[in-house]
Amino acid sequence: MSKLLRVMPLMLLVVLVLGLAMPAFGQDFEPMSVSAESCDYGGAFQTIEAVDELTVRFVLCYPDPALPSKVAFSALHIQPAEHLEATGGGGDLIREPIGTGPYMVSNWDQGSELDFARFDGYWGEPAKEPTLIFRWNSEAAARLVELQAGTIDGIDNPGPGDFDVIANDPNLQLLEREGTNVFYLGMNNTVAPFDNVMVRQAVSYAIDKQRIVDNFYPPGSTVADQFMPTSIFGYTPEVEPFPYDPEHARELLEQSGVALPIETTLSYRDVVRSYLPQPGVVAQDIQAQLAEVGINVTIDVQESGTFLDNADAGNLSLHLLGWGADYPDATNFLDYHFGAGSSAQFGNKFEEITGPLTEGARLADPDARYPFYVEANTAIRDLVPMVPIAHGGSGVAFKASIAGAHSSPLGNEQFAVMEDPDDDNIIWMQNAEPIGLYCADETDGESLRACEQVTEGLLAYEVAGTSVVPALAESYEANEDSTEWTFHLRPGVLFHDGSALDANDVVMSYVVQWDAANPLHVGRDGNFTYFQAFFTAFLNAPSE
Repeated sequence: MSKLLRVMPLMLLVVLVLGLAMPAFGQDFEPMSVSAESCDYGGAFQTIEAVDELTVRFVLCYPDPALPSKVAFSALHIQPAEHLEATGGGGDLIREPIGTGPYMVSNWDQGSELDFARFDGYWGEPAKEPTLIFRWNSEAAARLVELQAGTIDGIDNPGPGDFDVIANDPNLQLLEREGTNVFYLGMNNTVAPFDNVMVRQAVSYAIDKQRIVDNFYPPGSTVADQFMPTSIFGYTPEVEPFPYDPEHARELLEQSGVALPIETTLSYRDVVRSYLPQPGVVAQDIQAQLAEVGINVTIDVQESGTFLDNADAGNLSLHLLGWGADYPDATNFLDYHFGAGSSAQFGNKFEEITGPLTEGARLADPDARYPFYVEANTAIRDLVPMVPIAHGGSGVAFKASIAGAHSSPLGNEQFAVMEDPDDDNIIWMQNAEPIGLYCADETDGESLRACEQVTEGLLAYEVAGTSVVPALAESYEANEDSTEWTFHLRPGVLFHDGSALDANDVVMSYVVQWDAANPLHVGRDGNFTYFQAFFTAFLNAPSE
């Protein structure tokens, strides 16, 4: 039943005549609950239930101390149950999300710009400007030219050579981000010859990471000696990386027994990211370095969405990709990429990696967790599912007049807090167009940043920070072993369509991802990559 039909007839008349939105709570509320028959399916959730209109409870199959950080992430934002049903879990949902955020989507002129309008019914502090506009250009120099000309208000990822230019321009402001990310060369161990661990190790020894960082990265960037950035828990300095040693790389290839030279393909997307500021020239440099040891690669540039889908599905032999922190914990970096619920981009999983990651994720005490990450990082180094190359320093730039301008270490800048004294909008230019706006089924930063303006989760990350703060849930509590979490929703929250948030919206938003047999488990490509990585397995997943 539509929420607008749950109110009393007199109130409904007021809504229809005056165009007002009213909360829709009433005694006809039927709480929704979905449970797994048992935890044998392998995932994190046992039950997701609406206790009452404003209370949601998650019962887990195992402890998850990181749950608050996960539910704050944009893949787990809440949309109206009715909207999910009306769109069939896909279709218009990809272009027309209905959220509770400070901005709502007003128009998406695909290939040109994405427009947002201020939501005047927002439960929190309203957006400073009535209009927000996203544009995009893959060339850092072109983005800077538009910023200098004043046709836009802010840009993402200035080019490495532009940092000083921006810092020395009194009309601009440069806001740097620390390198809480990683750029890596991925290998699929189900594709010959990368099914041979000696070949993968040879690739690791063949890459001169320092040369790449020195030549192609901006200030603040560092060589990656592990997948984990040093600033995030899970980095283990005692696990030393394989050094740059092309002679040893050649020796390993000779010992591997594979036919030489190796002929393969290196795939990437030509999209600037904080972890990869110059994709094309870095790809060419890696091509040249591998050729020196007897690995000849053909470079394959793919459209961004196609590339991400192919990487996620394990369709690429070698690929260049990276990751930026969603929340500051090892589970976000290591479990997402190498855990039992991770995607197929590196091929088959290794128990030597998934085992310690599973154990470490279920403990709250950092001292108890740490040895498991030493074990996991050692196995990642030795088994080489990928080669970590760089932690990229990056930044954003704005006109000096923009109040509230900031950079986020998570890349989720909040434009609602920004104000332009010269006009009534904020115009932002990023590296690429969003792929889709149903971010339960997206992984690229350009899409996620757009969703952050429109939809919200039970919790959120503080502006320009990584701490978790209340959002749609004003409070929550967990039992002693972190297996039962109860969230108390903020009363009076409205969606952009005028309907009132209730616990069933939360349950539905989660269940359509969790339950692979749900008819709304559709999305854009149906991978729901974050959900599986965060929570290990889908309910009712088809057997392979």
